[in-house]
Amino acid sequence: MKHARVAYAGSVHHAVSEHGQLRVDDGRLVSEASVIWLPPVVPSVILALGLNYADHARELSFAPPVEPLAFLKPRTALVGHLGQTRRPAGAVHMHYECELTVVIGKTARHVTRRHAYEFISGYTVANDYAVRDYLENYYRPNMRAKGRDEATPLGPWLVDALDIPDPMNLSLTTTVNGHVMQQGCTKDMIFDIPTLIEHFTSFMTLQPGDLILTGTPEGLADVKPGDEVVTEIAGVGRLANTIVEDWRS
Repeated sequence: MKHARVAYAGSVHHAVSEHGQLRVDDGRLVSEASVIWLPPVVPSVILALGLNYADHARELSFAPPVEPLAFLKPRTALVGHLGQTRRPAGAVHMHYECELTVVIGKTARHVTRRHAYEFISGYTVANDYAVRDYLENYYRPNMRAKGRDEATPLGPWLVDALDIPDPMNLSLTTTVNGHVMQQGCTKDMIFDIPTLIEHFTSFMTLQPGDLILTGTPEGLADVKPGDEVVTEIAGVGRLANTIVEDWRS
């Protein structure tokens, strides 16, 4: 089943996809065009991976990491499907990152690889924009690069884990203004999903709704105000976003 969070008629609703429309939690059936899409979950913790695809590491001229290279993001970085993301004034290079995102389903601590999938409620799509101007040593994330307000589109759906039988074999595609710019497959992750869950829960507790953004493959390019960027993962969803100008730094 595909779940969503939307604003409709002045209220926030949970909704499910039903024959191309949305069934909101008060029973009404509404069109997808009539709602404002919100991030499908409200996490407490957002973990994101850097350089988790070897081809992406190569295009940035770095060796693949020997353990997960992770960083935290604030919840204010998230924006929903069809939302806008500001390109900072004076930025020289800002690019998209299509990422499969794991949504934790129950409290997870000291989880082994063998049992990792039991702790997943579902999957969604993230576009984790990076402003390269602000990255130390070109890749290591800092707050201005990866914690910017509304710089991480998420959604539109939370797809139940049972509906994604093999999350480690999903195609990822990014288009900019309709042109394919990025293609990859989750099978090419350096650290697969069970490894990531085992690693993170060895030293921290993850709660229901927490997110793990699993990294992006090669194929990055600069995006400008006015560009429509669509990140899509087979079986999970198609997430659209528009870049707008921002006079602030």
